[in-house]
Amino acid sequence: MGKTRNSPDLIMLIATLALLCIGVVMVYSASAVLSYHDFGDWYYYLKRQLLFAVLGVIAMTAIMNVDYQVWKRLAKPALLGGFALLILVLIPGIGAVRGGARSWIGISSFGIQPSEFMKICMILFLSKLLSDENHRITEFTKGLLPPLAVMGAAFGLIMLQPDLGTGSVLVGASLLIIYAAGARMSHLAGLGMIGVAGFVGLIIAAPYRLKRITAFLDPWSDPLGAGYQAIQSLYAIGPGGLVGLGLGASRQKYSYLPEPQTDFIFSIISEELGFIGAGLVLVLFTILVWRGMRTAITAPDTFGSLLAAGITGMIAVQVIINIGVVIGMMPVTGITLPLISYGGSSLTLMLVSLGILLNISRYSR
Repeated sequence: MGKTRNSPDLIMLIATLALLCIGVVMVYSASAVLSYHDFGDWYYYLKRQLLFAVLGVIAMTAIMNVDYQVWKRLAKPALLGGFALLILVLIPGIGAVRGGARSWIGISSFGIQPSEFMKICMILFLSKLLSDENHRITEFTKGLLPPLAVMGAAFGLIMLQPDLGTGSVLVGASLLIIYAAGARMSHLAGLGMIGVAGFVGLIIAAPYRLKRITAFLDPWSDPLGAGYQAIQSLYAIGPGGLVGLGLGASRQKYSYLPEPQTDFIFSIISEELGFIGAGLVLVLFTILVWRGMRTAITAPDTFGSLLAAGITGMIAVQVIINIGVVIGMMPVTGITLPLISYGGSSLTLMLVSLGILLNISRYSR
């Protein structure tokens, strides 16, 4: 292809490693009490997070040195593998139920979350499909419908678990790729209205989702039920003030705030490190998204550009949803904060995705 390979984007790499380090420290701070209560080991969650962080960094470093064009050849097999895992997880006896969703396949004391794999598989496939020269994205039937059908099938399987949060991230990243590929705004606007109607239907079909919506609008209407998480999150953020209560000094992690090491870790960051600490995390994510979009704009080919846009979009959508939930601007969805929250599948796959993004940055114009 005649591409010139340079060093990876150093600013993106530093932002990634800084967020990862903050995440390891805050996972320990948020989970130590829970670790000791549940497992008799103050470091239970920390040790597992460190293991996945090390494995993820090794994978990121290796993939950072693999030409991203390799993923174009692997896009279709990866998508088929992702669909196979989404089907397997729905089979009783194979898929494990955690947090009310059958979204895990357990392996000994560890587990993998197929929907996390599907996010990157979908990004790879759509980037390949829409970068093909013969693809006519401006045509509704032959151009736009095929990628939407694939995305819709994956979203449908994820909703059978059910996992609306991960499904929303997948749809958001996919639509960003489709938009970047040149889809007509009139087509996307029409589909957007259909999507809103479908989203309303999903909420009405499941009473627990409707409760989350009503709790989001007025959490104090059910303070011990659907509104409990939102209220406890705000109780954590409020006392943080400018500089916070101090690292390790959170009160809400003492069994008041559910999932302090995963979905609501940003609440603990705000409580312990205050506005300054929370602001630093947001600045690092802003830098990461900025460098990711810059990589997408300066990529040497359409496939690299769409792939970079999809990965960056996945990160941005996930951050927006997670923090929106934590500060009470969105209903509770169960989405982790990238690179910060505890979680093996999500952390490892995020670092793998960033390895691909860093490789694309090596060929930027």
